[in-house]
Amino acid sequence: MKITEIETFAVGAGWKNWLFVKVHTDKGIHGIGEGTLNGFIKTTEAGVHELKHLAIGQDPRRINALAKRMLDSVSLDGGHIHRTVIAAIEVACWDILGKSLGVPIHQLLGGQVRDSVLGYANGWYRTERTPDAFLEAAKAVLAKGFKAFKLDPFGTAQGFISREELDLSYAICRTLRDKLPKDTLILIDVHARFTEIAALQAAQKFADLDIYWWEEPTSRDRQETVHEVAHRSPIPVATGEMYDTVGQFYSLAAGGGVNIFQPEPMSLGGIAPSMQVANLALAHGSHIAPHQSGGPVATAVCLQLAAAVPNFLIQEHFDAFNDAWTRDLVTWHPTVNPDNGHLSLPDAPGLGIDLDIDAIMDHPYDPDAYLNVHAEGWEKRLGRREEAAKA
Repeated sequence: MKITEIETFAVGAGWKNWLFVKVHTDKGIHGIGEGTLNGFIKTTEAGVHELKHLAIGQDPRRINALAKRMLDSVSLDGGHIHRTVIAAIEVACWDILGKSLGVPIHQLLGGQVRDSVLGYANGWYRTERTPDAFLEAAKAVLAKGFKAFKLDPFGTAQGFISREELDLSYAICRTLRDKLPKDTLILIDVHARFTEIAALQAAQKFADLDIYWWEEPTSRDRQETVHEVAHRSPIPVATGEMYDTVGQFYSLAAGGGVNIFQPEPMSLGGIAPSMQVANLALAHGSHIAPHQSGGPVATAVCLQLAAAVPNFLIQEHFDAFNDAWTRDLVTWHPTVNPDNGHLSLPDAPGLGIDLDIDAIMDHPYDPDAYLNVHAEGWEKRLGRREEAAKA
């Protein structure tokens, strides 16, 4: 079997763009992948076409060899974008391999260790930054069957946060904790916005709210800062979504203090490197909780991992809060079990999901669709609509 062509599809998905990839073979089997990287969709798309000559003519079933060829052959490390390009094609090759054998990807990874996985909602708080507005939005999340959700209550604070802003952020979460069922899991995303001392001060203020985790509390420039916070924070720290090498997770483990690793499969180069991180975390006595803020194909990737990884903790889920028409872009979506807040897992051969190209063509790339957490009102995730509102 040989790869004959690779197509890309950039989709304007409301508040951000997604990039899908379709890998064709001479045996009539195709595979799909995703290369979504917020703000760099066209750049990543160009990268796929620049490197696809390294994949065309190769056997897609020799996945590790092909990924290594795409990484090494240009004799330069292209970082995050380079590995996102590789991931899009690598995932599509896993899809082809699974289809060729008639089994889902998770069976190729060792088989299922669970039949469903706890999910947490994100992208749900498209509302005013007030306690009452967040509470009403959170009630809608629980009505969909979720038992857990994540939010960033900190507005546009960066570096340090004023007492007034910190008090408002706390009030939002205090209201959620007091007004929602006691077993609701509340996760906080700090979006790497604070200095060490500010992150610790905020964590200490939030310590009585039974927060599930404190995500990316400090700057991404130096990993040492997250260790300092993790060793002293009263809330468990989670991080890793921006890492683009497995070695960075080794350093995370060696630094100690963090027991929740958040690999982003698309940033790492795909499924195989994500499994390496999962095994590294297992040896460290830690769990993985993959980051996933892209599209539905990337969701399927994470759920394939969830099926097979023993130390898989919980899965981020945006899909239920994207515009309704985005469901038409693909052939499968996970369901939410309202009894336990678990997401269903794909079980068809390969990735278990395919693209509807006609639906995709109805929603072209949108240059204004990207997330900027430092823009006032970013929580509403308006994308192009934000520009329209200003006009």
